[in-house]
Amino acid sequence: MTKKNNLLGYYVVSLAAIIIVLAGLKSATSILVPFLLSLFIAIILSPFYTLLKNKKVPEALALIIVLISLVVTLVLLGVVIGSSLQDFSQNIPMYEAKLNTYLVSFNAFLANIGIVIPEQDLSTFFDPHFIFSYVASTLKGMGSFLTNSFVILLTVAFLLLESSQFSEKFSNDGAKNKLVQLDNIIDKIKHYMALKTIISFATGIIVFVILSIIGLDYAILWGLLAFLLNFIPNIGSIIAAVPAVLLSVVQFGPFMALIVAVIFMLINTIIGSIIEPKVMGKGLGLSTLIVFLSLIFWGWLLGPVGMLLSIPLTIMFKIIFHEYEETKWISTLLGDSAKS
Repeated sequence: MTKKNNLLGYYVVSLAAIIIVLAGLKSATSILVPFLLSLFIAIILSPFYTLLKNKKVPEALALIIVLISLVVTLVLLGVVIGSSLQDFSQNIPMYEAKLNTYLVSFNAFLANIGIVIPEQDLSTFFDPHFIFSYVASTLKGMGSFLTNSFVILLTVAFLLLESSQFSEKFSNDGAKNKLVQLDNIIDKIKHYMALKTIISFATGIIVFVILSIIGLDYAILWGLLAFLLNFIPNIGSIIAAVPAVLLSVVQFGPFMALIVAVIFMLINTIIGSIIEPKVMGKGLGLSTLIVFLSLIFWGWLLGPVGMLLSIPLTIMFKIIFHEYEETKWISTLLGDSAKS
């Protein structure tokens, strides 16, 4: 009985500790979000930084080249996307009015075939204002981290510099087993982030090019949204398609909206279901339930940025859990199949 009480007390204390830690993390969101963004940017840029150093480029010069490339990319994105986002936000009321007209017509069509849905219930279930406003606020939220760009650049620079010293620190302590384990974890995380970024970038470019050919307004915004949400498997591409399909209804009509929906479905099928699993390899997938729960948890903890980082963060924990025998079962539970 005493042993059971001790075990129960252990679990209660552990649960209380987790709640306290989560409360502390949530209260420190303003500090945590820029750091996590810096961490993921550093992970994505580290192969480029390592490549330059391997080419005998001095460490300081390699760091300057990487940081300049990052600044130029962010400035170009800010200039091009900022104007489009502002124009889109101003036109939301017009798009909302046109979509409401289509909703009224659709409701009348349903009534003619004997399906009666109260107009208020239909507008509550399908609210164009909420969808467009949420898309605009999410993109603005992602852009707001530019206000902390100087801090982020400094953090990225220090992370890149520190990454080259990890091996030396562990070798000096004689902890070679820990060094091998840490190298395995870092390599797998870099592998995942690099490949996922390349695939997501390709997805965004394809969406942008096709929608530009069609003539859909703000194609660059929908390409950016496809790039960002491609980090969320299974449901990210569906979420990215919604605003583009709705806008195509307003701009071209229902038939073209159906074509745009089919285009997104084909892109998701070819890239998400065929190309990505082959490129990413086994063991880096998450079950659909874990994807959904990760979105809810990290979104609650870190806000809109947390939703976009939810899957990379969960994958990082999955990789870490997989490296230790005591926690390997957690990695298996997070995976998309028993084989992972």
